Amino acid sequence: MRVLHVDPERAWGGGEAQVMALLGELARRGHASRLAAHPGGPLARAAAAAGVRVVPLPVANHLDVAAALRLRRAIGDAEVVHFHTARAHALAPLCRRPGVRLVATRRMDYVPAGGPYVRFLYNRAVDAVVAISEGVREALVRVGVRREHIRVVPSGIDPGAYSAGPETRKALRDEWGVGAEALLVLVLGALERRKGHAVLLEAARRLAPAALGLRYVFCGEGSEARALGEAAAPLGGAVRFAGFRRDVSACLAAADIVVLPSLREGLGVAALEAMAAGRPLVVSGVGGLAEVVLHEATGLLVPPGDPGALGTALARLAVDGALRARLGAAGRVRVHARFTSAQMAEGTLACYRGEP
Repeated sequence: MRVLHVDPERAWGGGEAQVMALLGELARRGHASRLAAHPGGPLARAAAAAGVRVVPLPVANHLDVAAALRLRRAIGDAEVVHFHTARAHALAPLCRRPGVRLVATRRMDYVPAGGPYVRFLYNRAVDAVVAISEGVREALVRVGVRREHIRVVPSGIDPGAYSAGPETRKALRDEWGVGAEALLVLVLGALERRKGHAVLLEAARRLAPAALGLRYVFCGEGSEARALGEAAAPLGGAVRFAGFRRDVSACLAAADIVVLPSLREGLGVAALEAMAAGRPLVVSGVGGLAEVVLHEATGLLVPPGDPGALGTALARLAVDGALRARLGAAGRVRVHARFTSAQMAEGTLACYRGEP
C-alpha cells in the first residue's frame, strides 16, 4: 500500500512520535510511505534519517489554500492520504481524488469548535476518522460526527525500548542531583496549561511538611515554563525543570513514580512509556488516561485539578514500596497486551482498507 502521511507541525510532540512509530511499522510490513511535513522541522529530520521520503509542506494556518494545492499535487500515486493533525486535516477538502482514500486522526479529547464546518471536515471531507481513544471518539460524536465514521485505534509504543539499566538510572539521577535515598517523581510532557503541572506543584507544596523525600523532575518545554518556575520557587531544590529530553527511557529509569496530572488528554503516550518501564503511575482520570490506567491495578487515578487527591495518592506510593512494585509490574503486562505500536499499525491498516 502506498501512503502519503501529512503532519506539518513545526514542533515535536507525542503525535509526531506516533507518526514515526507508524512509519516504522508500515515499512516493516512492506508498505511504502512518504511524509509531507514542515521543512527542516524535527519530524521531517527524524523521518529523513529513517529513510522516509519527505515532501516539504509549510502550512501557515488552517486556511492555507496554497499549501492544500501543493499537497494535492504531491499525492501522486498514493492510495491513502493520512492527515495526522488538525492543521493537516484542514487541507483535506482540496485533496479529493478518485481512488484515493482520505483518513484523519484525532488525538484531542475535547469537543472541536466549528459547528457545521467541523461536521463537514469529519463526515464528508475524509473517508474515515481514527480516534486514539474512546474518549476522543465520544467528543467527536458530541459535535455531530457519525459514530460509524470513527475507528478507535489506541496509540502504541515499542515496549522493548524502555529497559535502561541501573547504570543509566544512577548517571541521570547524579546529573539531576537526586540522591539514591530520594524518591524521584517524573513528569513527562509539554509545559502547557492543559497538562496540569500547576496542580502537581500545589500538591507538592502541601506534601512538603510530611518530609517524604520526594523530588520532582519536569521534562518538557512550553508556554507555561516561566509561570511554573515561579510556582516552584518556594519548593527550592525539590523541583527541577530538565527541559525537553529525547532520552525518555533513561528518564524513566531514573524515576520511581510517574505523574500525569493532565486536565485534558487524548490518550497519554507518556503513560504507556511509564508502564513499559515498570513505573507506577498517578494520573488524572480524564480522556484516554482513564482507559489506559486501571485504578488500583496499574496505577492510581485521581480527579483532574485536585491537588489534595493527587497529594494523597503520591503520599501513599511514597510510603509503600510493595504497592509501587505491584502497580509497575502490572502496567508492563498491560502495555504489552494492549498498547504496542504493532497493534496500532494493524488497526490503522484496517482503517486504510475500509474494514468494519
